[in-house]
Amino acid sequence: MLSEKMEKALNKQINAELYSSYLYLSMATYFDSIGLKGFSNWMRIQAKEELTHAMKIFDYVTERRGRVRLFSIEQPPSDWESPLDAFEAVLKHEMKVTGMINELVDKALEEKDHATYTMLQWFVMEQVEEESSASEIVEKLRFVGNDRGALFAIDQELGRRQFVEGGE
Repeated sequence: MLSEKMEKALNKQINAELYSSYLYLSMATYFDSIGLKGFSNWMRIQAKEELTHAMKIFDYVTERRGRVRLFSIEQPPSDWESPLDAFEAVLKHEMKVTGMINELVDKALEEKDHATYTMLQWFVMEQVEEESSASEIVEKLRFVGNDRGALFAIDQELGRRQFVEGGE
């Protein structure tokens, strides 16, 4: 059974994961509006992954006989200056989420909640992957600068991304 503090913290993380999904959907609409369908595809896949993350915690709380409490989801931004600006925002956001996951791990250790600690290890490794993926795209976008041909090639590459249930 989850402690009240851990249940509250996990509910907060569910909300953060749902916000992440919302943010990436907002970015997908931005990319659609500027004709970068591959970038939009990447964001749509990312939004699905974040929803999967939220449900993973949701199911865990329920399995531990906790109560999931859903909160309002903050409205995400809807415009960015460029594809690079959007992906820099992705990287910054993922780094923030990593910090939140690390705080949950610390809380689980503090409470000697080994089951929650073990469940959270999946998220620790997922965040390594999330930051790496965003960072790689940021670096590519910085490298190509304003080269429209290179941007088109990146768009084509991101358009090939497919959703894989349970992670990338």
